[in-house]
Amino acid sequence: MADTPMTGRRWYELLRWALLGLAVVVLVVFLLAQRQSVDVSYGRSPSSAATIEEGSAGELSEASVPSVAEMTAMVDAEPVVRLPGSVARWNEQRVREAAGDRPVRILVAPPGLDEEERDRVRDVENATIRVIGTEVSGGLYRSLADTLPGWRAQFATGDVTDLLVGLIAGLRDAPAPPDRDELRWREPTDRELAAVAADLRATGVHVGPGATLTGVPGEAARNAFPDGVRVVALPAQPYGQPLPRYGPALTGLFPDTPIVVMYGLWIEYHGPAAADFAELAGASFYGQVAARLSRYDYPQGNVLAAWLNRVTDLRYAGLFDRELPYRPVDPLRVALPALPWIFAGCVATFLVLSVRSLRRADGAAGVRRGGTPARLAGLTALAVEVSLLTDARGNPALARGIVKLGAARAALDEGLPDRHVRTLLAEAATELDDTARTLGIPSYRPDLYLRGRLS
Repeated sequence: MADTPMTGRRWYELLRWALLGLAVVVLVVFLLAQRQSVDVSYGRSPSSAATIEEGSAGELSEASVPSVAEMTAMVDAEPVVRLPGSVARWNEQRVREAAGDRPVRILVAPPGLDEEERDRVRDVENATIRVIGTEVSGGLYRSLADTLPGWRAQFATGDVTDLLVGLIAGLRDAPAPPDRDELRWREPTDRELAAVAADLRATGVHVGPGATLTGVPGEAARNAFPDGVRVVALPAQPYGQPLPRYGPALTGLFPDTPIVVMYGLWIEYHGPAAADFAELAGASFYGQVAARLSRYDYPQGNVLAAWLNRVTDLRYAGLFDRELPYRPVDPLRVALPALPWIFAGCVATFLVLSVRSLRRADGAAGVRRGGTPARLAGLTALAVEVSLLTDARGNPALARGIVKLGAARAALDEGLPDRHVRTLLAEAATELDDTARTLGIPSYRPDLYLRGRLS
């Protein structure tokens, strides 16, 4: 029976220090978790959205342009100058009608020029209109397509007729005429369709003569179409000639299978949910990247990878009944809002137990230690009051101060030298002073608080 009081006190001390340890752990977890962002219960799209620097994606070609003086002389000699490698084409009759009696001189440069070469083209002042790739500009204006038929004509055949007509109208301060969809289609021949279908059955990919696609980006394709996709890559089609309409014919041969057909840098989707999905994917993709595609010479593989990433984003958005990859609940994120309250409860309980323990020891230690127990009690009471007001900024200093107070209490109970106890109390007072300054409450600075408490 003589050991019972000591055993009870041992459990009492163990409970105090266990609560303090739990409070410190909760504080550390909470502070580290502040670096995490808010998330939802569905998976984040794995598509790549990195910023592309010029020249890093194979978009620059080996084409070059003459000096400004040479191009100026060429434009003086001819109303339309096409530099080697130019791809832009247009309906000459419509452009002449739009220009009317006003002389228009057009300088056409190839795509894939670097910034310095593009600047040389723009410095040719006697050119009314400059076309770099399929980017059309003149004066203070730049003409851009903003519809699917406009982008299709621009990137499938290099047709810039509507862009030129609209820009000329702007230069003349005249209303822009409505765009015309002059692109024509034809059904593929049996021989053409058989060759494409054979490749799709064998490898899932058909690359026509002149196309630059070297392979389907595997990870991007799997993210966009987990059940598989078949890809047909064709070069940019000759201007003014009908395009073979492979999509509907291949959909009949491969039902319920996603079919992607590339005409140059234009991508067509056929297959499940094509009526709505194809239009949304095309509009959202070309609405963002058309400006870059018009002036650069991107390989088809890079454009296809970017388009597949956009399809992945649409799939993860839950559109068109596509499956959403589910992410299990993160216990840390669920518990995170409760951690500050757990911390405050542990600290408050620890301090209450410490005050009770201190009061029991004051009688025995007061005579021998003079004012040390009273200072320990005062700082402990201060910590209790401050703990109810601190936030994430003041919690670290408060936690360190509590640890110092606990060490001082243990040293006092074990009869260690008074100098050692005072040193611990001084360190605790420093931490509590930092906490009070962080809170902006001068009355909670230890010197002022103890002076009022002991007066």
